[in-house]
Amino acid sequence: MKIIKLSATDSTNSFLKDLSQNSPLENFTTVVAINQTNGRGQQQSKWVSEPYKNLTFSTFISFKDLKVFQKKYLNFAISLAIYDVLLTKNLAKIAIKWPNDILSATHKICGILIENTFSGDKIKNSFIGIGLNVNQEIFPEHLTNATSLKLETGLEYNLDRLLNTILVAFQKNIKLLERQEFDFLEERYLNVLYKKNTPTMFKNSKGEIFMGIIFGISYHGKLQIQLEDDRILEFGIKEVSFL
Repeated sequence: MKIIKLSATDSTNSFLKDLSQNSPLENFTTVVAINQTNGRGQQQSKWVSEPYKNLTFSTFISFKDLKVFQKKYLNFAISLAIYDVLLTKNLAKIAIKWPNDILSATHKICGILIENTFSGDKIKNSFIGIGLNVNQEIFPEHLTNATSLKLETGLEYNLDRLLNTILVAFQKNIKLLERQEFDFLEERYLNVLYKKNTPTMFKNSKGEIFMGIIFGISYHGKLQIQLEDDRILEFGIKEVSFL
């Protein structure tokens, strides 16, 4: 795999997408930035990262036969790859928070942004953006829920070594995806999903607060929540929040 290291860029996903427009990319080509000045999360939210302390990178993956309606399994594969790597670091209560945050206990340690290009009914290419808090110890005041590997374990981590470990995990799980082991990926994802089968307070996009239990992930990748009257509602990204 090819790794491109940048001293600074606004967004590794944007850089990688621009690169793909100019020349064919080797599968798993990765762009990693020491300083990402305008990192993006889901729905144009911002990812803030201290230079030299964390991993901010994007990986290019091309597919031959992954259908658009199967994109939730790509999310499962990538989220589980990060989860599995962090699981080896003895962090407290690692979980995946839908759609694709990784938590240690209740604190966010990693964010994932997946952007796809399509050809007909198939996913042609994916640009996997990762922001992983590694050695950062002080966060801006508004990031009250953030944590890092160093804060959780007290250890300093080699960023290059950690990046390589994650990329190997990506390759392993993408092979599962290509072998269409969808049920296995979904079962594993649901087993480590934050608040799964736990009565939880939620707030919808109208500001309404309700109690429910996470039931699963729908065909289209939406979060399924079972209400107290046993109805199951589905929510897209930014349509529901945890309280």
